[in-house]
Amino acid sequence: MEYNDITARCTFGGKTMSKDYRVLLYYKYVDMPDYEEYAAEHLRFCKENELKGRIIVAPEGINGTVSGTVEQTERYMNYVKQDPRFEDLWFKIDESDEHTFKKMFVRPKQELVTWRLDDEIDDNPNNLTGQYLSPKEFHDALLDEDTIVIDGRNDYEYEIGHFRNAIKPGVQSSREFPEWIDENLEEYKDKRVITYCTGGVRCEKLTGILMNKGFKDVAQLHGGVVNYSQDEEVQGRLWDGKLYVFDERISIRANHTDEDVVIATCHHCGTTEDRYINCSNPECNRQYVCCTECEEKHEAACTTECREHPRNRWPNIKETYADKKAQ
Repeated sequence: MEYNDITARCTFGGKTMSKDYRVLLYYKYVDMPDYEEYAAEHLRFCKENELKGRIIVAPEGINGTVSGTVEQTERYMNYVKQDPRFEDLWFKIDESDEHTFKKMFVRPKQELVTWRLDDEIDDNPNNLTGQYLSPKEFHDALLDEDTIVIDGRNDYEYEIGHFRNAIKPGVQSSREFPEWIDENLEEYKDKRVITYCTGGVRCEKLTGILMNKGFKDVAQLHGGVVNYSQDEEVQGRLWDGKLYVFDERISIRANHTDEDVVIATCHHCGTTEDRYINCSNPECNRQYVCCTECEEKHEAACTTECREHPRNRWPNIKETYADKKAQ
């Protein structure tokens, strides 16, 4: 990456980025016995430099998404790479008009992604993980009719966008994957299986789980859909819909060709739509696809019961809705 303090422009992957803010997505599996102390120091640095985002630090490594100005994110990347454990850390960089988070969280946890696997299973990706495929290799594998494509994300992420012909996981969290694999994929053990997720962190372990369960030919999209989307050659081809992301943007474009389509539909009226909102009933807070017309008509509630709930937040968010509608 080339950085220029005067123009505040960034060149990344051959694409010139000129917006004022950057979004950094990254992870690395590495032993971190000092993870709690590291998390505390990390939070201090982020707050001092006015960064926002969500970072998990665990005994097995780090996983984060951070937003800030060009200067702030450049300073952050330099800070992280000063630690020898992260000198080769791969930051996937996107641009934004503003912060994509409201606050800064750095949390010490036991896992980067909650799998809760049996203790006897070696789930360290540094010991066992699937073959890495470049965007071009993954694209070519998608065209092979004998290849089984598994979406390594949750079902609500799949709903708004996925690779063509990918198998939808019937899960709402990663810890449900082992049982889902046992119940649904037994017939594919002798097939070539490829997986993908947003940035790659989930597939590092998912592919290892598949291999532990006897799948013989397992591979993963290196760097996830974010890397695939930014690749100059494939440009996100064969991806349908939007890519769900875990920040204020909620979803972003992943297919940068004329093949880009919308595949999700409004929960209420069935109109083609790709925007998620949260139910206005705080005791539900379900995230669902909803068009702007139905958001107003149903007062941002996913059901009649939620709309009539005494704690419904719609009276307090009308102004926000009006602002969004005017944009």
